[in-house]
Order: sequence, then structure tokens, then C-alpha cells
Amino acid sequence: MYTFSSKLKTFSIILMVLGVLGIGYGFLTAPKDIHEVESLLAEESHHGGHAVEHAVTANAHDAHSSKDKHVADAHQDAHTEHLEHVLHQLQNKPWSAVYVASIFFLLLTMGVLAFYAIQQVASAGWSPVLFRVMHGITSFLPVASVLFFIMLLLSGLHFNHIFAWLAEGVTDPNHANYDAIIAGKSGYLNFPFWILRAAIFLAGWNLYNYISRKNCLAQDEANDDLYYKKNFKASAGFLVFFIVSESIMSWDWIMSFDPHWFSTLFGWYVFASFFVSGITTIALVTIYLKSKGFLEFVNTSHIHDLAKFMFGISIFWTYLWFSQFMLIWYADIPEEVTYFVTRIQEYNITFFGAVVMNFVFPLLILINTDFKRISWVIVMAGTVILVGHYLDFFNMIMPGSVGDRWFIGAAEIGSIFFFFGLFILVVFTALTKSPLLAKRNPFIEESKHFHY
Repeated sequence: MYTFSSKLKTFSIILMVLGVLGIGYGFLTAPKDIHEVESLLAEESHHGGHAVEHAVTANAHDAHSSKDKHVADAHQDAHTEHLEHVLHQLQNKPWSAVYVASIFFLLLTMGVLAFYAIQQVASAGWSPVLFRVMHGITSFLPVASVLFFIMLLLSGLHFNHIFAWLAEGVTDPNHANYDAIIAGKSGYLNFPFWILRAAIFLAGWNLYNYISRKNCLAQDEANDDLYYKKNFKASAGFLVFFIVSESIMSWDWIMSFDPHWFSTLFGWYVFASFFVSGITTIALVTIYLKSKGFLEFVNTSHIHDLAKFMFGISIFWTYLWFSQFMLIWYADIPEEVTYFVTRIQEYNITFFGAVVMNFVFPLLILINTDFKRISWVIVMAGTVILVGHYLDFFNMIMPGSVGDRWFIGAAEIGSIFFFFGLFILVVFTALTKSPLLAKRNPFIEESKHFHY
């Protein structure tokens, strides 16, 4: 039985405390009104930043000096509207930071659950020695689901403005905020239906997680393969539900940050991102446990196969990234290309940095067969891949929420620390609850002696 070391537990708690402090600082330092925003923009203009804001302010002053009162009023209204827009963006920043970290760790856990279900349905003979590692990681799913659902509720109840389509009056033709495109999608994008879908998806995923773990543990004490067969059927049904719910989830929770834009590849793209993150997490947790003297039947061939999946899905992610980007760039339709123009111009470092970390680095490191068996190489590559896919989620969400008012600050780092610390605490506590070997799995002997 695995024992959660006091050092690792203390480390996780420290991360959570630092995370809470960082998140709190992010909320406390966010501007409270347009006067603070005006002061901030004036300071930026003074230091040579954001010439657009300076120009807007200058135009407003020029208009005030004009004899035409109507022109002056119009400029003042535009200036006030701009300040309110920037205020919302800056107030969204800590909320968005928490949201990105929350959905990243939630979907990372879902990537592990999907990988486990695929292993069950495929009757894979190499992976049963890793099943309890996967169960330990997916134990984070209920916690992540509750926290994320609370985030969705707070957004729907207007505690923040991170989803533009939830803003007041966007579907009302008589309101100043009316948006014809969002109004046209209101039959689908409305809060009651949206939150109901979220509840169904999260409940369905957690139900399968509970059933599969229960059956796997029961199989240890069984005299036949009844519980294994139950898990096979449950996994097959879950994968059908997962394929549908994952696509809709990606539209609801990520693509709707840009409600004027859509991509038919988006569901697959999001899946590839969190699927490779989940597999990478399995590899890292496995290597850690192996280094502590556990998982005696895990050998370099198991690590090699995990690394092959890390490499293969990284290439698959790149294929989808390029396919989505190339088609939109080549067609050059204004309604579509705006999505990438915003990210290339305003998120240049994180946008192309994610490509380097998620494609170039894994390609150079993991293409070598020998490297796939070396633990420190897998840890290095895995760390880069996880950071790169966090940036991928950052790129998908932040532009539609905070616009050009982004930077990696206390709220972003604090959010990562908090969820990472909570993840460690929950996962490694769960690993102490049951043996690390699924001893009565029909393929366990094949898995024990797996060599490639």
C-alpha cells in the first residue's frame, strides 16, 4: 500500500496557500471603477504604452474644447464606454485566471478517464498495472467538477463578465448591448439550458468514474470476471456519451468565449489537448511512484508505451492545430480569421510558444526510441507538454475574456498553484486507499510481463 509522504503533503498545502494568496491579490488589485482605469491608462500613456487609449483620451479632450457640444458629448460617451470596457476586462482577469486553471485540471483528469475507458474497451494487455494510478488521478474529478460548476454558476449569476453572451441585454433588440449574432444563437446559448447541459455532462462523467473504480476494486475479491465484464460494458457506454458530451462541452465552456466565431474542428482540437495532458500526467505520476519503490511490475516498456502516446497525440494535436489554422487563414473570411488575428497580434508569445512546447519540443525529444525509456527525459518532456497545453487553454479563453489586457501575473500563477496543490493532495490521498495493483484483472499477468 502506498503511503502519502508528509513532505509531499506539506508541499501540496503550501502550494494551495500560495495559490489562495495569489488569487486574492489578483482580485484585490483589480480596478473597482472607471476612475481607477482612467488613472491606469493615463499612466500607461505616460510611459509610452497603449497609444490607442491615449488617442481616445486626447480626442475626448479635443472634443470638449470644440464649440460643437454634440460632438463633445459623443466623444465623451465613447471615452466612457471605452473605460467601462477596459474595466470589465481587468475585472475579468482574476476570474479568467481561475477559470483557465480550473478547466485545465478538470479536463486533464477527464483525459485520464477517457484513456482508462479506451484501455478497458480495447481489452489492452499492457496497461492493467497502471489502472490504479489512473484511478488515483481520476479521484480528482468530483472535486474539480464541483469547483468548476460553481464557476459556471457564478458566471451565470453575473458575478463576472467573462462570457460575453451572458451580458445583460445582448438578446434584447431595444437594449444598447444588443448583439444580433448572439441573439440568433440564444435558443442554444442561454443560461438555463447551458447550466443544465453542464450538470448532465459532469454528472455522467462522475457516475462512470465511480462505477468503474467500484467494479475494478470488486474484481480484486471476485472469483470470476463478472466485474471486469461489467466494466467493459460501462466503458463502452461511457465512450459514446463522452464523444458527444466532450464536443458540446468544448462549444459551451471554451468556444462560447468567442460567440461570433465557430470551428467544426474545435471539439477534436480541445480533446487532443487535454487527452495528451492526461496521458502525460499518468506517466509523471507513474514515474514518481516507481522512484519511491512502488509499482514493482511497471517496467521501462510501460513507460515507453506511455511516451509513445505522449508523442503520438502531440502530433495529432499539431495536425488539428494546423488544419484549423490553415483552412481559416487560406479562406481569409473576416468572421473567421479575426479569431487568429487577435491571438497572433495580442498573444504572440503564448500563441506560438504553445506550438513550440506542444509540437517542436515533443518531436525533437520523444521521436527517439531510447529516450522514451529514460525517466528524467519523460519528466522533462512531460513538464513542458503540460505547461504548453495550459498555455493552449490560456490562448483559447483569455482573448475572448480580457482582450489585450492580459499578462501572466499573481492571479494566473496563484490559480495554477492552488489547483496543482489540490490535485496532489486529492490524488495521492486516493492512492493510499487501495492496493496499487489490480490483481484479479484478466490481463494482469500479461501486463506484469509486458516487454517491448
